[in-house]
Amino acid sequence: MATLGPQLILVGTPIGNLGDLSPRAIEVLGSVAWVACEDTRRTRALFSAANIPAGGRLRALHEHNEVDLIPVVLETLSSGESVGLVSDAGMPAISDPGQRVVAAVAAAGFAVSVVPGPSSVLGALVVSGFSTERFVVEGFLPRKGTERKERLRNIGEETRTIVILEAPNRLHHTLLELAQSDPTRRVVVVRELTKLYEEIWRGTLAEAAQAFGARESIKGEITIVLDGATPVSLVVDEETIAHAASAALIQHRSTKMAADVVAAELGVSRRVAYEAVLRAQEG
Repeated sequence: MATLGPQLILVGTPIGNLGDLSPRAIEVLGSVAWVACEDTRRTRALFSAANIPAGGRLRALHEHNEVDLIPVVLETLSSGESVGLVSDAGMPAISDPGQRVVAAVAAAGFAVSVVPGPSSVLGALVVSGFSTERFVVEGFLPRKGTERKERLRNIGEETRTIVILEAPNRLHHTLLELAQSDPTRRVVVVRELTKLYEEIWRGTLAEAAQAFGARESIKGEITIVLDGATPVSLVVDEETIAHAASAALIQHRSTKMAADVVAAELGVSRRVAYEAVLRAQEG
């Protein structure tokens, strides 16, 4: 490996399939002075599987000790040696510890480099089929309180594709809350990406809440990808929407399909279109 002097090197690690660890990642992790990692036990198992010598080169880096570890990293770099940084899975510093270390190292004038690798965020995004031209990563949502309500409100209005990370035990509740703003909004739920029981579920938020709420248990790493919200048009009056809903319902017996047609034709939100179609059915 060509050397550019002491560096902090962020290394992407497998999110499930150990075959995704690149030859360059193996080379780098075997050559640095030591490696900062979330869980030394998980990283030691990865090193063992890839035949990377671990010894005493693994040091825990988590949200509670990240600031305390910065001087240790800077001391190693000052001595002319490089330090590796990994998360338990995927790219470090994305919804995982590491960002403050990177900022401190860069501020101190040392080089920061990266060995790109697997990412649950990008993996789920590209398999979703939603627009990748503009997207936003929300990471893990606040668990409760006004901050969570505000984030959910913003998500309801966000026109870019959105990537959300979630724990299995909170998935159903989050889907229910997301569905409140627009039950017909398209969503892809990605579970256990690259692993043996990989699942890529597609449908609407209402369907997702029902499907995952019916399961006795949900396991594995979860990534939610939401299609961008349709901008609400302020120039389309209710009469026009109602007429379009009736016409679409005659042409398409499916409520969902008729709502999709109305939303696409008039540029209104899927929720507005869906409610108009329901009224047309009742009338």
